[in-house]
Amino acid sequence: GTREVVVVLAEWWKSDTEAVINEALKSGLAPNVSDAHTINGHPGAVSTCSSQGGFTLPVQSGKTYMLRLINAALNEELFFKIAGHKLTVVEVDATYVKPFKTDTVLIAPGHTTNVLVTTNKNTCKILVAASPFMDAPIAVDNMTATATLHYSGALSNSPTTLTIPPPKNATAIANQFTNSLRSLNSKTFPAKVPLTVDHSLFFTVGLGINPCPTCKAGNGSRVVASINNVTFVMPTTALLQAHFFNISGVFTTDFPAKPPHVFNYTGTPPTNLQTTSGTKAYRLPYNSTVQLVMQDTGIISPENHPIHLHGFNFFAVGRGVGNYNPKTDPKKFNLVDPVERNTIGVPSGGWVAIRFRADNPGVWFMHCHLEVHTTWGLKMAFLVDNGKGPNESLLPPPSDLPKCLTS
Repeated sequence: GTREVVVVLAEWWKSDTEAVINEALKSGLAPNVSDAHTINGHPGAVSTCSSQGGFTLPVQSGKTYMLRLINAALNEELFFKIAGHKLTVVEVDATYVKPFKTDTVLIAPGHTTNVLVTTNKNTCKILVAASPFMDAPIAVDNMTATATLHYSGALSNSPTTLTIPPPKNATAIANQFTNSLRSLNSKTFPAKVPLTVDHSLFFTVGLGINPCPTCKAGNGSRVVASINNVTFVMPTTALLQAHFFNISGVFTTDFPAKPPHVFNYTGTPPTNLQTTSGTKAYRLPYNSTVQLVMQDTGIISPENHPIHLHGFNFFAVGRGVGNYNPKTDPKKFNLVDPVERNTIGVPSGGWVAIRFRADNPGVWFMHCHLEVHTTWGLKMAFLVDNGKGPNESLLPPPSDLPKCLTS
């Protein structure tokens, strides 16, 4: 059989997902959690579901397989395990890492992770499990998705070697995985970490509560999400189009570089939980270097936010629990071989620091990859100016680009 297998982890609802989110937006509250997790489209043995068996990967003993893991779930970070087998992590988000062995992979929505598995057993069936990670008091789908590693020669009725998924709030297991990630940083694949910083940014990420007279379920309030207290409003004209053709009135470039109100981000929340709304971008000159610290807030609840940046890879130079300390924390930054990725988990009740070089002109979204949070407005955009000449400038749209219909 094939030695390289794509494994897509996802969520499944018994109803149309568009209806799920629309119902939530009408109510002002969070959407229903999913009814099952899936591995390559199959939930595996779920008591409430007649589709038994699940995804089966046939393997031969004494070989090495590469699994390309993708978390395509909408709202849940997942743990991935294979009973009795170590996973060797070699790549995340399409960049090489220093290989390390682990029992459990943590993978957030938007993340990809490549692992090597050596089939060191004889004839047997092995359980593969994907289960949720959530270390905050927030509802998740508790269903574990299962699949089978089926060794050649194993009979279909032979027993399956089981594995126990980590508890859903296993922060230590999540941290151990995250802290093991390091750039390969070889001659061929160097980690080009920006060592100087032109733009030092500090963004809070989290939730808020705004008035909503029609939200009956939310008692006249609606849960929203924001970055630096700005809840993003989607424009009806594309940001890139507005930028390229100089169309005014679509967005502004006054996104705040730091929070408008300073408070104890991971402690007692402020009395006013309202956010401002706007379609705002932060402007960066071509080739400028950026350090961005993202701080989770405890408003409503602290929570792990997988933040995804379009148009760039970045280096995760530091992370910690509690409030970021600009005096002491940078001294502990890894500027030698930090992991390079495009999606990063802001830890629950903590912060993460990333660096990147703005060498890709255009308008680029940065958003939480939890679908519910991005719908609630946890997003912003970076506008990167053109540099010198055509090689450093934005290309015009193709002549046959379809026009957006504004309804």
